[in-house]
Amino acid sequence: METKIAIIGLGYVGLPLAVALSKSYTVIGYDISEHRVRELKEGHDRTREVDEAILKKSTLQVSTDPSAMLGADVFIVTVPTPVDATNTPDLDPLRKASTTLGEILTKGSIIVYESTVYPGVTEDFCGPILENISGLKAGKDFFLGYSPERINPGDKIHTVEKITKVVAAQTPDVAQKLAQIYGKMNNNNTFIAKSIKAAEAAKVIENTQRDINIAFMNEISLIFAKMNLSIHDVLDAASTKWNFLKFTPGLVGGHCIGVDPYYLAQASKALGHEPQMILAGRAINESMANELADLMTQRVGRPLRLLVLGLTFKENVPDLRNTKVTDLIEALKKRGHQVDVHDPCADAEEASKFFNYSLVPVLTLDNHYDGVVGAVPHDLYCQFSNADFGRFLKPQGWIFDLKAIWRTSPPAGFNYWTL
Repeated sequence: METKIAIIGLGYVGLPLAVALSKSYTVIGYDISEHRVRELKEGHDRTREVDEAILKKSTLQVSTDPSAMLGADVFIVTVPTPVDATNTPDLDPLRKASTTLGEILTKGSIIVYESTVYPGVTEDFCGPILENISGLKAGKDFFLGYSPERINPGDKIHTVEKITKVVAAQTPDVAQKLAQIYGKMNNNNTFIAKSIKAAEAAKVIENTQRDINIAFMNEISLIFAKMNLSIHDVLDAASTKWNFLKFTPGLVGGHCIGVDPYYLAQASKALGHEPQMILAGRAINESMANELADLMTQRVGRPLRLLVLGLTFKENVPDLRNTKVTDLIEALKKRGHQVDVHDPCADAEEASKFFNYSLVPVLTLDNHYDGVVGAVPHDLYCQFSNADFGRFLKPQGWIFDLKAIWRTSPPAGFNYWTL
């Protein structure tokens, strides 16, 4: 009998997964956003993770009606797992998704969670919700599984069809079935984890490890800045050693690296262990916007009219979730600078709605700035020439290159600074 799959959540993770699986299975995509579903039906993906031609050709069906998922054998949950204002894990999206599924799952259903969580959430938080709503028993009437998402927004090389998919389930048979399902889309490149908790832990430490490594780079970059020494010159030399790990400093935002460590920290504290390194890394990375604003202000000694280049959390994506460029902008404003923002990838309506920023639409001679801040290395900015800078930057104006975008060939006729 053909396996029918339902994907709950059609964002950066759910949509690419749904499109990939729909090449081998009947797939129903469910999302609570009517606007999102309407755009997908028109063949438009605002996340830019799936090309329009591929989306229009796909057999994927999308809906905002939970009943559209009736009859599915496997349900895959890809809803976000954010933190609240106090950096406490917010499991409400998982609660709502589990409640919805509890009303439609049947005996034999498999429910797989891909959302990043701390170990135990799938079985100890989501499982009981499904049981209470459905009246069925997990591990007997229906089965839980976990397969950590590894989508890297904007990455066209490590797509969901080309990376190793970790799977885990309550029973070996279900784990094998999940490996077969995911294996259909990635040439059987799967790994069966020892347990659901092991799979949950594997995911959360992937991003926590990266966060800590970047925190180290951020800290030493601040130390070297006080020595008038560029961290990039140091990295050029240090990275010649075969086992040196070359991370680079910067603002750490986004929905994963800047969030997931708090999930592990929460679980750690609940067990009575203070996660010192994890939280220290988070504190360093959270402080970088203020540290950078201080360094720039100290360098010029007076308020400037600045243009920040880039608002999204990383290069060449429209994703504004948890971007730390906003922290930098506000820190610069507090130090007396007048700040405008330009970003060729960000959605102007979202920038206005979420942050009350009016993006500069075009960089022209009418906007001569005292300085520019290279915050996000979008391809457009990487290609800037002296003439491009001259269109919006005053002669001898400042270029604050936070991501070392133009370090190898600093624009002439301007004051240039990088970490």
